Amino acid sequence: MLRLEHISKIYPTGEVLKDINWEVKIGDRVGLVGVNGAGKSTQLKIITGKMEPTSGEVIRPASLHIAYLNQEFDVDPSRTIKEELWTVFKEANQVQLSLLEVQHQMESASPEELDKLINKLDKLQRKFEALDGYGLEARIGKILPEMGFEPEDGDRLVSAFSGGWQMRISLGKILLQEPDLLLLDEPTNHLDLETIEWLENYLKGLNTPMVIVSHDREFLDRLCTQIVETERGISTTYLGNYSTFLQQKAENQTAQINAYERQQKELEKQQAFVDKFRASATRSTQAKSREKQLEKIERIEAPTVGVKTLQFRFPPAPRSGREVVEINNLTHIYDDKVLFLGANLLIERGDRIAFVAPNGAGKSTLLRLIMGMEKPTEGVVKLGEHHVIPGYFEQNQAEALDLEKSVMETIHDEVPDWKNEDVRTLLGRFLFSGDTVFKKVAALSGGEKARLALAKMLLCPANLLILDEPTNHLDIPAKEMLEEALQNYDGTAIIVSHDRYFISQVANKIVEIRDGEFRVYLGDYHYYLEKIAEEKEQARLAAIAAEKAAKKAAKADKAGGKKK
Repeated sequence: MLRLEHISKIYPTGEVLKDINWEVKIGDRVGLVGVNGAGKSTQLKIITGKMEPTSGEVIRPASLHIAYLNQEFDVDPSRTIKEELWTVFKEANQVQLSLLEVQHQMESASPEELDKLINKLDKLQRKFEALDGYGLEARIGKILPEMGFEPEDGDRLVSAFSGGWQMRISLGKILLQEPDLLLLDEPTNHLDLETIEWLENYLKGLNTPMVIVSHDREFLDRLCTQIVETERGISTTYLGNYSTFLQQKAENQTAQINAYERQQKELEKQQAFVDKFRASATRSTQAKSREKQLEKIERIEAPTVGVKTLQFRFPPAPRSGREVVEINNLTHIYDDKVLFLGANLLIERGDRIAFVAPNGAGKSTLLRLIMGMEKPTEGVVKLGEHHVIPGYFEQNQAEALDLEKSVMETIHDEVPDWKNEDVRTLLGRFLFSGDTVFKKVAALSGGEKARLALAKMLLCPANLLILDEPTNHLDIPAKEMLEEALQNYDGTAIIVSHDRYFISQVANKIVEIRDGEFRVYLGDYHYYLEKIAEEKEQARLAAIAAEKAAKKAAKADKAGGKKK
C-alpha cells in the first residue's frame, strides 16, 4: 500500500533522517516511536507530501487517499456539528448552502422573482442529487451515533463540546472522506481516560490501515500490530505491539552485545598470535596468513549506547507526620458547576495516589485547593500539621516559569550560592547542554519547559509531590526515567495524569472523582480496572434483576385485576 525507501532529510540545523525504510500494508496499525526530535512528525509530513525528502522515495498508488488527524483539531466552533461535518463534501456543501439561501429568498420574493427562484431551486436540487447529496446527508446522520453523539447533538454548536468531543468531530470528518490510510499524530493528547478508551475501541473496529505517532504506551500496546522505531535517523521494524517491541529490542541488543564481545575476544586472540610470531623465523608465514584472514573478517558493529535521556532522582524526603493531607466535607463550586459535594479523603505518608476522572471533573482544581492556591466553597482542605513540605508541578509550565529568564537564570535564582559548573551539571542531567542553557524560557519547547520545571523541583527537598500532568510533552524515555524516580521516592505523591501506563507504574492507590465524591481503590491501576469491571457487571446484573422483578410485579398486578 505504501512504502518508504531509503528516506533521508537534512535541515540547515543537521540531518534528522538518514535511512528510513518501512511499509504499511492492508490491515496494519503501525506505531511510529522515537525520542522527541527523532523525526516522527517529519516522516508523516513526507508521507502526506507536505515535505520533500532530501533523498529516497515514498512508493504508493497514485489513487491512495491519505487522511491526517493532527494534534490541533480542525473544527470551527461557530458551526453546528452537522455543518462542520458537511464541510468535508465541499461541492455538495456549497450547493446545499445555495439551496438554503434560495429557499430563504423565496419566503419574501415577489411573483416575478418567485418564478426565477423556483427555476434556480430546481437546477440546484438536480445538481445536489447528482452529487449524491441525500446519500451524503444519510452518511453524516449515520456517523453521529458512531462518534457517540445523540441525534439532536447535530444541531448544537461545536463550541458547546469539550476538546475530547471536538476530537471525535475531527475524526468523523476524516472518516467521512473514506481514506485508504489514516495518519494519527499524538491523538490522545489532552484527552481524558474515558475518551482515550473510546478512541482505542473505535479505531480497533476500523479496517483502515493506520500509522500512529504517540507517547502513550498503553494506547500503542492495545492498538498496534507493528512498531517502527526511529533512532539516530535509522528505522527498525518490530512485529507486534509496544510491549513486544521492548522485549524484542532488549533481546536484539543482548544478542548484538554477546556477538560483538565474542568477536572482539577472537580478534584479540588472533592479533596477539600475529604480533607474537610476525618476526619468527619458523612461524612468520603462518602469522602473515592469519593477518590476511583478519583483514577479511566482517566486523560486527559495536552496540550503540542507549539514546541520551533524562537522568535524575528526587532528593531524600524529610520525614512527615502520618497524616499528609486532610479533606473534610469539601464542597466546591467553580463557574456555577458543583465539582465536589461533601467529599472526604485522608492522604497518608507513603501514599502515591493517582486521581482519575473525566476532563472538567475538578482534578487540577483539587490540586490547587491542596496547595492553598484556591479556597474551598465549604469544608476543609489542609496539609498535615507535622512537617509537610509540598512541591508542586503545574500542568501549564508556560505560566509557572518566568518566560523572560534564561534556563541558567531559572536554576541560579533558586540556588544563588551554586557555582556555574554546578548549575550546568544539573541542567546537563536534564538534557540542557552547550548554549541551550542561555536560551530564554519563552523560546523553549513544551518538552524543554517540562524538563526545566522538573529540574527546579529537585532543588527544594519535599515530602509531598503534587504533580499535575507531569508527562505532558515528555517522550517515552523521559517518562520511564520519571517513573523510576517516583518508584524510588520515599515521600508522598499526588498525581493527576491521563497516561495509563504511567499511572500503572507509579500509583499504589487510585482515587476516582465520581458524582462530587472520592472513591478510593486500595491498589494499583490494574486493580482499579478490575474493580470497575466488577462494579459494572454487578450493576448490569442488578438492572436485569430489577427488570425481571418489575415484569413479575406488572404480571401479578394484571392477574389481580382480572380476578376482581
